[in-house]
Amino acid sequence: MAKQPHLLIESGDVERTALIPGDPDRVDRIAAQCDDVERVAANREYKVVNATHNGVPLTICSTGIGCPSAAIAVEELAAVGVDTLIRVGTIGALQSGIEIGDMVVATGAAKEEGTSKRYESEVLPAVPDYGVLSSLVDAAEENDEAVHVGPIVSDDAFYAETDAYVDEWSAAGLLAVEMEAAAVFSLARRKGLAAGAICTVDGNLVAGTQKGADSESELPEKAKDNVERAISITLDAVAALA
Repeated sequence: MAKQPHLLIESGDVERTALIPGDPDRVDRIAAQCDDVERVAANREYKVVNATHNGVPLTICSTGIGCPSAAIAVEELAAVGVDTLIRVGTIGALQSGIEIGDMVVATGAAKEEGTSKRYESEVLPAVPDYGVLSSLVDAAEENDEAVHVGPIVSDDAFYAETDAYVDEWSAAGLLAVEMEAAAVFSLARRKGLAAGAICTVDGNLVAGTQKGADSESELPEKAKDNVERAISITLDAVAALA
């Protein structure tokens, strides 16, 4: 098979399980908790490395921001043999009881984005694989970490998340909003892959806070710390799935 045009990888380059953060820098943060780290490729928003954790081989690949670039990553990873995908990201809370630094494991994602709708009707569900979902929750509980488990929403327009949108999402019981999971879940289902997502809360839209609002950096300090804990949970879940 020819080399994939965006990730610059081909069959044999990557492992069957891939952790897919949005931020390329988070690839390095995940790799720092692993062994046998080997850089595979880097192009545009995509950084790909292989590593092991507790002897389990895995790939880490950034997706960039939003469903269009995440869908490219899923398509190209799937084309070279990846069969399990776990998003490790950040998310904005939509419920008053969810604090910055908390973690959310998604049970589904509302499709407030356009990418998945090019593949299928918006009435079809964007849901994770149960095995991946339960492994993330079990790994959190085994580490005595509390996580919020429930539905989220994936949105295309970060700066167009008006009060009306936020109120509607919150009233519907959606826990939080991010920008990639709906496409990841939908494509994985269509391709017979297993996918899941765990995200660290970086702001609370109901409370009127967004990431970067109270800091010189993108993430508040508590969210930065808890990204590391979310990574640890994810790596333990990968080991359990193996």
